[in-house]
Amino acid sequence: MNAKDFNTKLLFLLKKVYKNNDFDLNQISSDILSILKPISISSNKKVVNVWDQKDVFLITYADSIIDSKESPLKSLYHFLTQFNPLINSIHILPFMPSSSDKGFSVKDYYQIDSNLGDWKDLSKISTKYNVMIDMVLNHASKKSQWFENFLNENGHGSDFFINVNNWNGVPQVVRPRTSELFQTVKTRSGEREVWCTFSHDQIDLDFRNPKVLIEFINIFNFYIQKNIKIFRLDAVAYIWKEENTNCINRPETHYLIKILRLVLDYLNEASVLITETNIPNKENLTYFGDKDEAHWIYNFTLAPLILFTLTKGDSSELRKWSMTMPPAKNGNAYFNFIASHDGIGLRPIEGYIEENEIVKLLDLMKSFGGKISYRTTQWGDKTPYEINISFFDSMRGTFDGEDEYLFQRFICAHTIMFAFEGVPAIYIHSLLGTKNNLNGIENGGENRIINRYQWNKDDLFKILDNSDSVNYKIYKKINELLEIRINQPAFHPNSTQFTLNLGNKIFGLWRQDLDRTQSIFCISNITNEKIKFPLSSINLIETEDWFDIITKNKISSINGKINMKPYETLWISNNVI
Repeated sequence: MNAKDFNTKLLFLLKKVYKNNDFDLNQISSDILSILKPISISSNKKVVNVWDQKDVFLITYADSIIDSKESPLKSLYHFLTQFNPLINSIHILPFMPSSSDKGFSVKDYYQIDSNLGDWKDLSKISTKYNVMIDMVLNHASKKSQWFENFLNENGHGSDFFINVNNWNGVPQVVRPRTSELFQTVKTRSGEREVWCTFSHDQIDLDFRNPKVLIEFINIFNFYIQKNIKIFRLDAVAYIWKEENTNCINRPETHYLIKILRLVLDYLNEASVLITETNIPNKENLTYFGDKDEAHWIYNFTLAPLILFTLTKGDSSELRKWSMTMPPAKNGNAYFNFIASHDGIGLRPIEGYIEENEIVKLLDLMKSFGGKISYRTTQWGDKTPYEINISFFDSMRGTFDGEDEYLFQRFICAHTIMFAFEGVPAIYIHSLLGTKNNLNGIENGGENRIINRYQWNKDDLFKILDNSDSVNYKIYKKINELLEIRINQPAFHPNSTQFTLNLGNKIFGLWRQDLDRTQSIFCISNITNEKIKFPLSSINLIETEDWFDIITKNKISSINGKINMKPYETLWISNNVI
């Protein structure tokens, strides 16, 4: 894209965002263009999909693995290179200087927290792996220089925050927390109220001021020059505030994302923009735009539905949802995960699971050591927001209680996730089978710390060298599945997906590659019972040879039955690679 075309599109979008203001949009556009330094790519051919089935993400904090003798980023690099030959991409959660919320209260967007490492450490990782970083757009730290300048009413950032004195329409605001929305602070000229969507240490930024947008475009450009290609827009649904609205998913929010997408496409067509919007599914899907917003969106509904399916032993809800999901268009993809640094969100399953069933699920997770975090609705009610639990411990049992199938159920959850259309991401504590970090909570930590354990590097490496440890067995099995998955064209993030109706004890997907040469029938027993699966219920073409590519066993008769163990998965394909 040349500068002229970029400027034309940018002006159009700026008019959509700042339509009711007297800003000089030509000057804003010129200011933006002046800070951008495009990176040339090897081909003039337009990039459509810069991803395929070989892309697997690890989600981790920079300091999930610690060693007193080296920086956490160095330890992370050693873990990646020594134990993860199949992972080519990594989401490193916020590594900037921060004052709270495990990195998400950013003090300085242009620096690396010295406790985590330095730019050389990050460069070493980004040279070998595709790195995703967090763009925390909605808010900045109360201890940032920007906010200090706001309090002093002078200097860069002094006009970056919302002064909400006399703000109207507060009861309508949708938010994910229970803390007070506004906070009173003392500025040089008197008391002011500021907006705090997430906490009183995280002060919301004011994108109604185009200077904030320009600043973040400068930050994007900065990281592009640091060889970062993938940008996660944290909590982006909340960034536009407007009186007498619910202040979520506003049209201006979508236009701002279109601007950021335009900027990234201009800087480097090989870059990827991903939106993090932990909201109801239909709302989440809008962040694809018309292929002009996010390249990828987080598939938030998948995690709670897989959890519910395997604990209930009934695939109905997962199947019904999957049948209604639109395929991602060429140039878009889903980002699939079942565990992360946050809890398992409940807003994404609104309308998919009955309220009484959700209550049963919450009670079950609490019996497995989990915690429940809440939010305040726009009507002032307190309601469950997310389940805080290690995914390993969430698989202890079913609605009937704990049983002996924790390992099998845990692996089944991952085989189902790996089969879905999209790019798979594994949280480090799922890869390692980490249990609930109850000590962290007992020592005064927030609920989310239950799934944010820090491994000692030497201890972890010893465990992963011990074939008798549960952690090793989980790590080994997941890697075995990944090794199979990354070699199957039918598992391309954009290959065809069709949900199979095989009864409530089975969850099944049919995947077919883009060239229509390979089919994979992904069949999972989601119960703790043995079942006989009739192969005649799926379309196995008789002129082809069929194999379970997990076991490498050939299907002897396409009209026969296969005995399936509790939580066993079959990947039946006409092509073994």
